[in-house]
Amino acid sequence: MAICPPMAPMVYHYPKCSTCRQALKWLDEHEVTYEKTDLVANPPSVATLRDLHQRSGVSITKMFNTSGESYRLGDFKEKLKSMSQAEALAALAKDGKLIKRPILDTGRTVVFGFDEKAYAASSRKKL
Repeated sequence: MAICPPMAPMVYHYPKCSTCRQALKWLDEHEVTYEKTDLVANPPSVATLRDLHQRSGVSITKMFNTSGESYRLGDFKEKLKSMSQAEALAALAKDGKLIKRPILDTGRTVVFGFDEKAYAASSRKKL
């Protein structure tokens, strides 16, 4: 029976985002093999977002890109106060620009946004 190699980490990113480019550069400089997907062109499904949320341990509000135009124009600062988790996940799945990016999913850990210390900690866990 063949042993499948571990999956490479997945990076959900937006190519026009400078923070995403910075995160990808960090991964490249640290010779981390990864797969990537454009979360604006192909937003993650509600099921994927639910899984990422559960494994990340962050509050649902931390999954939102609070500095983005979609967040401001959609008045999500107010809406999130009364939205259910299901409604919040549905909104994120509908508009990838609402999602805090990049998302690093190593299979073991999930990091929203780029944080060198969190990326380094994840890489020590053998991405």
